Amino acid sequence: MSEAAAKPPAAGAFSVFERMVAWRYLRSRRKETVISVIASISFLGIMLGVATLIVVMAVMNGFRAELLTRILGVNGHLIVQPLDMPLEDYAQVAGRINGVPGVQYAIPLIDGQVLAQGNIGGGSGALVRGIRGEDLGKISIVASNIKQGSIAGFDTGEGVAIGSRMADNLGLVLGDTITLIAPDGDVTPLGTTPRMKGYPVTAIFEVGMSEYDSSIVYMPFSEAQLYFNMDGRAQAIEIYVDNPDNVDALKPKVEEASQRPITMVDWRERNRTFFDALQVERNVMFMILTLIVLVAALNIISGLIMLVKDKGHDIAILRTMGATRGAILRIFLMTGAAIGVVGTIAGVLLGVVICLNVERIRQFFSWLAGERLFNPELYFLSQLPARMDASETISVILMALVLSFLATLFPAWRAARLDPVEALRYE
Repeated sequence: MSEAAAKPPAAGAFSVFERMVAWRYLRSRRKETVISVIASISFLGIMLGVATLIVVMAVMNGFRAELLTRILGVNGHLIVQPLDMPLEDYAQVAGRINGVPGVQYAIPLIDGQVLAQGNIGGGSGALVRGIRGEDLGKISIVASNIKQGSIAGFDTGEGVAIGSRMADNLGLVLGDTITLIAPDGDVTPLGTTPRMKGYPVTAIFEVGMSEYDSSIVYMPFSEAQLYFNMDGRAQAIEIYVDNPDNVDALKPKVEEASQRPITMVDWRERNRTFFDALQVERNVMFMILTLIVLVAALNIISGLIMLVKDKGHDIAILRTMGATRGAILRIFLMTGAAIGVVGTIAGVLLGVVICLNVERIRQFFSWLAGERLFNPELYFLSQLPARMDASETISVILMALVLSFLATLFPAWRAARLDPVEALRYE
């Protein structure tokens, strides 16, 4: 029988023997306490890093989505204004634009800045939006969030609808009178005098975005025409579309339906700076928080290097018994990779649990600190949103696994390079 035939068949890569040795090295024993502590710190670091990345990215996605929903729910996706003459045939123009495929509805509007005064305080700036009652009912984010009163019969009355925060700031309740003061009023021999008029509050809405809840006043369209000296005219037409991201494709069709020279401004141009800032902040936060996972991966390197030094005698015995360099390499690869894989899985589970309960957690810490965290006056939203994105979560998982695997390469290669004689020096 030849020498080659006498050799027992070699165990395959990642065999049961290699997995058993790797698992044995992961278990803590009394004399390996320091190594075990480093492995635990690496595990916790990766878990917390992955969880933090998932939670922060989900919160920023939710923050952007909620802001986008509310901004585009209150404001139109496309604003049309005439260039040639006053918009006196606004009803006909809006009707033609309504017939454009992809347009949900077109609303004639009158906008104006005023000073609003109530029962308390010196007043606050407000944006009056003159709108027809049927059109106000189409803006679902407002019509479905009427907290007090009603917008039924909005056109026939002289009442206005205001936001809940404006009502609180001015000390107004349903039925009270809000006084609106516009700088452009009547022209007299002494000059232009401010226009001042009181309107009963017939509805109070709350869309959940503090900027709108504290500043917008909806007024019947006919009243707004009288108040702003625009009898028989509209200022602009706001268009809501089915797909806001496809607004560019609708612009030529809207211009054709308008049958007059117009200027158009879409929602991206009106809010470009705001959403660009959110995107930059999101990218920077991702890069910063990735460093947490990187630090945890460096802990894996230090822990495995110490493990290689501590197991020098075991490496010598394994090599003497016939273990190949590849087997030693795979053993330590599995040892380090196990920390990264288990830490990543635990981090994903922790991140999902936090995302599902992020508002409850915010309320708990608010109660614990005795202060209101996530102030709506600063962050615009009344609740902390979280929206997980599958592609982002997968990218976080892959990034953590790749970093963990790369961190094991050098210590595993170093262990595989030791020969039996040199390995005895690490005993």
